Parts: sequence; structure tokens; C-alpha cells
Amino acid sequence: MRVVFMGTPSFAVPTFMEIAGQGHEIPAVYTQPPRPAGRGMAERRSAVHEAADALGIEVRHPTSLKEEAGAIEALEADVLVVVAYGLILPQAVLDSAPLGAFNVHASLLPRWRGAAPVARAIMAGDAQTGVAVMRMEKGLDTGPVAMVERTPIGPDDTAADLTDRLSRLGADLMVRALAGLEREALTMTPQPQEGVTYAHKIDKAEAPIDFTADAETVRNHIHGLNPMPGAHATIEIGGKPERLKVLRATLADGTGAPGEVLDDRLTVACGRGAVRLVRVQRAGKSPVEADAFLRGARIGPGDRFER
Repeated sequence: MRVVFMGTPSFAVPTFMEIAGQGHEIPAVYTQPPRPAGRGMAERRSAVHEAADALGIEVRHPTSLKEEAGAIEALEADVLVVVAYGLILPQAVLDSAPLGAFNVHASLLPRWRGAAPVARAIMAGDAQTGVAVMRMEKGLDTGPVAMVERTPIGPDDTAADLTDRLSRLGADLMVRALAGLEREALTMTPQPQEGVTYAHKIDKAEAPIDFTADAETVRNHIHGLNPMPGAHATIEIGGKPERLKVLRATLADGTGAPGEVLDDRLTVACGRGAVRLVRVQRAGKSPVEADAFLRGARIGPGDRFER
């Protein structure tokens, strides 16, 4: 089939590559425009842009799709495939391909509709999540679902880990959905009205760690915000307060005042239970394991983390 692909981050690349690898014709790719990034603020192209260039496929990056329906229709695609594109598709764009637009969404719809389904699933303590292939309609992730693949959320899974796993599951699911669509054998199931939750965009204001919460909630908070924006807490290092980003943690034994360091392994008391900080990052430094961090920072029992 002829497929117009719309996607931006690395999460979308496996689906794009799998579609291309299966022999579908991709006349053009839509992605977010290059944006300044890094210390030098040089313009950086999206991961999908780079992948499409490598395959010699035309890349388009309009800042809006309001006037783009005619240009997309002229590509004579059978279907649109959308994966973490980042722009709202107007109804005219959704109607620009005869078979419609299909999306890979990283949750078990209708749970976690919206912008940050992976982080919200971890932060909520969900035992499982997955990916869904959905036919898009005007509402926010409200369309009927064609296929679903589930995966457990383990105690060590961060948003980075889970996003990587779901991207691969989503790629396989989408090519199977396209095969069913081509055979006119794809069954669509409306989403139930019960169980709808919204994965609101992560705000930087959520990053401070609240050690008054129970240990499992603290760990899930840390893992859900890895890699972005990164959960953090403040502790005195060398006589000065310093913000420390925490990337991984595990449940641990111990009790104490919330935020209190209980041993020389970065075990920290919570409102109930404790967590051991496993991987951390100082400002301007690379992430390191806790033991490497402690070789350069004297932190031990009685020290205290603050929000």
C-alpha cells in the first residue's frame, strides 16, 4: 500500500522502518521541523527525519496542517500512519486518504489517553501497559481500536526502558494491522466509556521528589520521570545545597524521617518504607551509579534530602 507516515521522536522510528521494510510505498514523511538543541543550540532534525533521509524518502515539516490536506491528498496514499507526530490532524487531513489514519498509541486505551501515557502508567503504579493501533478521529485518542499488545511494567522499568520496549511492540503491531487492512480483514472495536483516564503532559513542577510519600510511590515517581524531566531532590554536598537528579531507585528496608539518609549506600527514608537511590546525576555531570557518586560526595547516615 501507499502510506504517508507522520511521526517525530525515536519512538516512531521502529514503526517507520518496519513499514518501509515490509515493502509498503512511502511517498512522503511528515515530521516536526528542525529545532535548536544542545549547548550550541544548533538546529537538530527529528529522529524520523534522519531515518527518512537515510532511505531517500521526501520529508515535509510544516508548522501546521491546517492548509496541508490538499498536498497530502495529492500523494494518493491509501492510508496515513501516525506515531507521536506532535501536531493535531484536522478532519480534512484525516479524510485525505481513503482508508483513513491509524495511530500507534502507547497505552491500553481508553486508559491513558493523551500526551504522556508511559510516564503516567509508571507513576500510577500500573501493573501492565501496552500499545494500541487505533483509527484516528477528531477526539483525543477516542477512535476505535484495531489491535492491542500488552506488556508488564516491572519494578525496575523506567519510562525510557518502557518507551523503548513499546516502540518495538508498536512497530510489529502496526505492520500486522496494515496487512489486515489490505486484506479488508481488520476489525475495529469502539473504546468503552468506562475506564477513561488522561495522561496529561508532564510538567517540570512535578520533578521534585516528595519523600513523605510511601516508598513505592517515590520509586514510581522517579522511574516515570526518567529520562525527562528527571526527578530530583536537594541535599548538602561539601557544605553547599545541591540539586541531585535521581534516575533509578529500588525499594529498601529502613525507617526514619522522610528524606533522611539511613546508610552509606544512599538508602533514603520515605513516609512509609525506604528507597535506595541506584543511579543519579549531578548538575553538569553524566549519570553515574550510586557507588561512583558516593566516591566524590560524602553523604551518609543523618544527612537529609529536601524537595
